[in-house]
Amino acid sequence: MTTRDALIPIVRKYFEEDPLRAAHSLETLSEEEAISVLKTLAPTLISQAFPYLSLNYASSLLKDLPQDLRNEILDKLDPQQAASILSDLPQEGRAAVSETLSPHIKHKLQEYLNYPEDSAGRIMSTDYLALHTDLQVKDAIAKIRSMARRKNPESYGYVVDHENHLVGVLNMRDLLLAQSQATLDVVMRKDIFAVPFTMDREQVAEELSKRGFFAAPVVDNEKRLLGVIKAEHLLDDVQEEATEDFQKMFGAGGDERAFSPVGFSLKMRLPWLHVNLATAFLAAFVVACFEDIIAKLTILAVFLPVVAGQGGNAGAQSLAVVIRGLVMREIPPKKAAQLILKEAWLGTVGGVATGLVTALVAWWWAGNPMLGVVIGLAMIVNLSIAGFAGAAIPIVMKRIGLDPAQCSNIILTTVTDVMGFFSFLGLAVLFESYLI
Repeated sequence: MTTRDALIPIVRKYFEEDPLRAAHSLETLSEEEAISVLKTLAPTLISQAFPYLSLNYASSLLKDLPQDLRNEILDKLDPQQAASILSDLPQEGRAAVSETLSPHIKHKLQEYLNYPEDSAGRIMSTDYLALHTDLQVKDAIAKIRSMARRKNPESYGYVVDHENHLVGVLNMRDLLLAQSQATLDVVMRKDIFAVPFTMDREQVAEELSKRGFFAAPVVDNEKRLLGVIKAEHLLDDVQEEATEDFQKMFGAGGDERAFSPVGFSLKMRLPWLHVNLATAFLAAFVVACFEDIIAKLTILAVFLPVVAGQGGNAGAQSLAVVIRGLVMREIPPKKAAQLILKEAWLGTVGGVATGLVTALVAWWWAGNPMLGVVIGLAMIVNLSIAGFAGAAIPIVMKRIGLDPAQCSNIILTTVTDVMGFFSFLGLAVLFESYLI
């Protein structure tokens, strides 16, 4: 029995009973095996599991599915989810898939794809409650009750005019206490907080958190209602982005999952492993420049990883704080220099504290107080540079349009290793006559 034959019954069962486990099981298969499984299932079952797949894997599968099955899946998916999957495809693949879509699906998805990436328009839901201003309270209540039989009732509704301009927000408590003959333009609240469709999703999260709202309407430039952003969905997006950033910091792909295919995982990891290898050779080159002093004082080799390791740890602390500040928008551009200097000062103070302890240990270990002075000074230099670099690197990366989570950690490791080795061995050369 082949792997596919053995796994198909299990995957089918998961699709019926637990879409999340179905998605995880599907990701353990190669793309060819996964497609053969999907061909045996109903589009309704597939569409329930697709949102749990990594975006890259879902787009790869969708591209190679038969046209009819692909159209049915896209039609049953939430438009936002379907648009995200399509936008993850390379430009040529996206164009090829788009040509096969039915006019109905193409129109539904095109609205999302036209919005800027990571904007409010891309993450909003079109599933919301909107009522017209001239509707009476009794009719509004009847309509809400009718809608509640088909889907979960909303805590808030939005009031629009006949051109779909957002003019008010409807609180359910206000609605129930109002006179039945009153119209909604009397009952609604006119103090509206609305999100422009172009607003970045991180800024949307900040605004909702600041106001304590669990939802906000999304409007176009003419204040027409387009959709609604719910805090719970936004939180899922922010958490997913945070986990992707966490993986990127260590050289893994943002779309990689625990059971992603081996080939996909290697494709995500190997490029960054080669980058790390190049930076490791750079650090090795610095050590090679001081071969003579190391040959004379082999005890120096013992303390090399101590200096570099402390610098790496101190830099990682600054890096973590600054990346969090960037994600949470806590670092205004005018205060970036102040933050960098603060982290450099923290590194210097930390270097003095740990350098003193290291100096005493080195003195006790080697019986030479000057060795303690050399390693203590090297610790101060490296930790000062580590604090500065840990803050400056992600800020500069963000400023020039690169992803701080993707490259900051690799650059920081290079800086702390190279400067740690150079400062320690350079000081050893400077004080050579006192060490031998």
